[in-house]
Amino acid sequence: MTKFDKSRLPSRYVTEGPERAPHRSYLYAMGIAEHEIHQPLVGVATCWNEAAPCNIALSRQAQAVKLGVKAAEGTPREFTTITVTDGIAMGHEGMRSSLASREAIADTVELTMRGHCYDAIVGLAGCDKSLPGMMMAMVRLNVPSVFIYGGSILPGKAPQIDEIPEDFRTRDLTVQDMFEAVGRHQNNELSDAALDILERVACPSSGACGGQFTANTMACVSEAIGLALLNSSGMPAPYESRDQYGEASGRAVMNLIEKNIRARDVVTRKSLENAARVVACTGGSTNAGLHLPAIAHEAGIEFTLQDVCEIFRDTPYFVNLKPGGDYVAKDLFDVGGIPVVMNELRKAGLIHEDCITASGKTMGEELDTVKRKADGKVIFPVETPITKTGGVVGLQGNLAPEGAIVKVAGIKPEDQKFTGPARVFECEEDAFAAVQKREYKEGEVIVIRNEGPAGGPGMREMLATTAALSGQGMGKKVALITDGRFSGATRGFCVGHVGPEAAHGGPIAMLKNGDMITIDAVAGTIDVDLSDAEMEQRKADWAGPRDTIYASGALWKYAQLVGKTYLGAVTHPGGKAEKHIYADL
Repeated sequence: MTKFDKSRLPSRYVTEGPERAPHRSYLYAMGIAEHEIHQPLVGVATCWNEAAPCNIALSRQAQAVKLGVKAAEGTPREFTTITVTDGIAMGHEGMRSSLASREAIADTVELTMRGHCYDAIVGLAGCDKSLPGMMMAMVRLNVPSVFIYGGSILPGKAPQIDEIPEDFRTRDLTVQDMFEAVGRHQNNELSDAALDILERVACPSSGACGGQFTANTMACVSEAIGLALLNSSGMPAPYESRDQYGEASGRAVMNLIEKNIRARDVVTRKSLENAARVVACTGGSTNAGLHLPAIAHEAGIEFTLQDVCEIFRDTPYFVNLKPGGDYVAKDLFDVGGIPVVMNELRKAGLIHEDCITASGKTMGEELDTVKRKADGKVIFPVETPITKTGGVVGLQGNLAPEGAIVKVAGIKPEDQKFTGPARVFECEEDAFAAVQKREYKEGEVIVIRNEGPAGGPGMREMLATTAALSGQGMGKKVALITDGRFSGATRGFCVGHVGPEAAHGGPIAMLKNGDMITIDAVAGTIDVDLSDAEMEQRKADWAGPRDTIYASGALWKYAQLVGKTYLGAVTHPGGKAEKHIYADL
């Protein structure tokens, strides 16, 4: 018999006692041996699909996880869920499915685990929303949980030929470069032939986007928050040696079952703060300001966009990664990865060391084993950071009473203030068309509204528009604000997550062309030069939310349920409201 006591594990409802003979007959039908039936059943969940390179290696890695579970006397049961890959969905109606997919991933993983009474989970994810979606499910279920990232893509290299501009030839390429290449092409700075060549070499392998965009940001979060084994996120996806981390993760989850260490023992207020520190010091994606509150919500912890931004404000930025810096995820892995980064934070007293991790050890115990030091190129010493505050800044003011967020990594402090007249667009398509035709002026603040979680619906990312601006050489000459989101690959002075969103009657809905807007990322403010009385009058005259074409289906349902952006844009009451914990039923 198993060394695990199944009298307290959920799988007892499927495997134990005479009345479960029909259930066991199903398990025997799949070739499961008697002793395996009576071992803990471990869900091995992946977001594998053939949509994009981000997820294509997950199925292979899941097999390694299963070997680790089996070696530690567990019985793995693999299942898959959806993922929507932003690189494919970007810049068209498909992008509306992206954020909603985070909730669908969490919901479907929860339903699969509940329906089949699995005792624990190892979750593998590779693309932007699949990482937080998987982590949200772990915390919601509160079972022993280990997360593992599928790994990043290898950097692309342009051929050394005259058709390709020199700046493309001399740097590692990511998909961000392709979006910016489109802007250069529209600006007649890049030939058809050059664009054709670049698109064939920018993404040379399996794996998620190589810069510190949302996928790698949330991969770093998985280690810092404690749900992933330390250093497991850094190795590129094509490396077969990733499988060693897969097997180790399978063994680790069995150790957590034995010790009854669950997801909410790992995800605490302190570990969320550790995660926010790592986002800040690496110049990570603004989307972390959406996903960390959502993960916290599953545990019943209130950890808002403002809480995240408070941590960003007093965390030095010292990891030199694209898009604000020079290097990609593989480079970070080569110099020691997130463990070295966290040790630098620890030197400055910025890490809670007593947080428990997926290994069963504390973060402090894990970091004690790290011997490598900051290399000074990719990871700067914390004492001599790139800038003294984080790469992402929170904003608040009469234009965003519930907050907004801006990525300032790579932007000089003197360029972090911007005042200009609004040029208002009712959706991203209108803004992108205007940018393509250059129907905007230097010094303006481009406003894209009705793109929030409810109003979009789906809170699309604006990478096509921001990349086109950068490609036209205007990235620093205009600002952009939206109640939607930005890709982790976005560069330039771009403010997202403006709340309340337009559909909820936020001030962004009341703006008119020519209104003077001031954004000050140093002071953390975002204001429009309108009196309270004028704003109230405009609200009284407001015609209400813009109608959308999504009057049924999944996106309609999402728009009805989704909450405020600063609380994570979640769709259910969360841990504070629950009346039971799945693992204790």
